[in-house]
Amino acid sequence: MEGSIQHTDRPPYGIIAILMIGAFIAFLNNTLLNIALPSIMNELEVGPTTVQWLTTGFMLVNGVLIPTTAFLIEKYTVRRIFLVAMFLFSMGTIIGGLAHVFPILLAGRMLQASGSALLMPLLMNVMLVSFPVHKRGAAMGVFGLILMAAPAIGPTLSGWIIEHYDWRMLFHFITPIAIIILIIGFFLLKDQKEKINKRLDFLSLILSSIGFGGLLYGFSSAGAKGWDSPYVYGTITAGVIALIWFILRQSKFESPMLNFKVFRYPMFALSSSITMVVNMAMFSGMLLLPIYVQNLRGISPMDAGLLMLPGALVMAVMSPITGKLFDKFGGRILAIIGLTITVITTFYFAKLTLETTYTHLIILYTVRMFGMSMVMMPVSTNGLNQLPRKFYPHGTAMNNTLNQVSGAIGTALLVTVMSTRTETHAKEIAKDAMKSFQGQPDAAAIAQMKQQIGAQAMLEGINDAFFVAGWIAIVALILALFIKRATQSDEQVGEKSKPKVKTKLAEN
Repeated sequence: MEGSIQHTDRPPYGIIAILMIGAFIAFLNNTLLNIALPSIMNELEVGPTTVQWLTTGFMLVNGVLIPTTAFLIEKYTVRRIFLVAMFLFSMGTIIGGLAHVFPILLAGRMLQASGSALLMPLLMNVMLVSFPVHKRGAAMGVFGLILMAAPAIGPTLSGWIIEHYDWRMLFHFITPIAIIILIIGFFLLKDQKEKINKRLDFLSLILSSIGFGGLLYGFSSAGAKGWDSPYVYGTITAGVIALIWFILRQSKFESPMLNFKVFRYPMFALSSSITMVVNMAMFSGMLLLPIYVQNLRGISPMDAGLLMLPGALVMAVMSPITGKLFDKFGGRILAIIGLTITVITTFYFAKLTLETTYTHLIILYTVRMFGMSMVMMPVSTNGLNQLPRKFYPHGTAMNNTLNQVSGAIGTALLVTVMSTRTETHAKEIAKDAMKSFQGQPDAAAIAQMKQQIGAQAMLEGINDAFFVAGWIAIVALILALFIKRATQSDEQVGEKSKPKVKTKLAEN
């Protein structure tokens, strides 16, 4: 990759622009589908634990493929990786738009994921290589502004499309844009790279796939099958064993597929831990809120999208501001303030009722997103800043892999909490309701009672899931207290004879 991007005073803005547009479309597609999940559940007749696979299946493929991106970035040009990624994404989008049964829709989503898995690490690596440490916060802030525009546009656009058209139009809308970007990339990306004789260790690839895939599948299946299912604890156990074997095998290679030596840099290790925990908490709002507002409150998809719009806009606007604040003050103070806001608002979300006003939901969600905007980019950038240049592909691949794993774990955990607590509350409410009846209730009364019990039980289950998410966010807040401002290291890990040498980037 370093041979692919020339190190000049002027960053390759043309390449960065094309990569950003591709990543924007992939990210937009992800946010488009969140509002559509209730509609997909109704039309394809699947439950919450099944439809979540459109999100967790996406993560599963990402978790399997992202560990290979460090190898791919080092071996191939930006152009080749981008074209393959956009082709796979375009094919998945076409298949998703033609799907009339859930398995085909899921297959399309997973093909989309195989493309988007390559785009984000590729773009992150180009950004790290192109900008010096002292300008990286501002550059990442602009990068965040463009990508945060996707969740700002996504829910509202999705709501409007679903209200006026079929949910498949979400895929039909993306298809021509993805194909145009693919064609533009084919003609405009012209970077070159020296041929690198580097081979992929297939046993490592298999172990990585079983390891990360097993963890993702196991946690994602927990919501539907229960934690006591052999499918759940069996795949998690297999994943842990394969992952340990994978790590031990990578430590023996001079040029590993995914270099775990990045965790020898304390700020990178800490930032990875914080972003993993924050990811787990963040999915509570993305997953639970659409179910609450549409299934329980009967709010239209359009209004559900508009509810999330101010929060997404705040996140987008704050991204470049946060980037400049990061360059000036570092990540610690931003993370502490942001996570404090996130913790408080998440616990407020654990107090939802069937009468909670629309305005209250908008304000609470917007403030929560304001808090989140101060956390993710500053924390991850601070960690990456400590890595030597040669570890950038491995650092970005590791971060993206762990984000997918933690997202799947968070989704599975919160869906499981919601489902199990809903069942528990339903039994308790039904028991109390039967006591209130004088004599034997008729069929109409029983039907009405079941509907009311179901709604109240799901509400309590959602509140319990938000409560758990609040405690998860507290863990991230505690970890953020230990953040220190990172400076770039050029030390050769494992070579103790060589002293640490500061680079010009670090001195700047």
